[in-house]
Amino acid sequence: MKCMHCQGTMEKNFAPFHVDRKGYHLTLDTVPAWVCRQCGELYFDEHEIDSIQEIIQTLEERTDKLTAVA
Repeated sequence: MKCMHCQGTMEKNFAPFHVDRKGYHLTLDTVPAWVCRQCGELYFDEHEIDSIQEIIQTLEERTDKLTAVA
């Protein structure tokens, strides 16, 4: 697999993922990812993206419940 940014070689490894949204901070330290050996660009496979989106959706739902005005 070639990097879309620099055309370097991608290798399967792990990478952190961070997001700040709606009053919370999510950090996942070791997500499987494709990492460019030349420039460090990251790509996540569809399975990892789906898992991250599920986590974010759950956090958003629970955060909405915590901040809802009764």
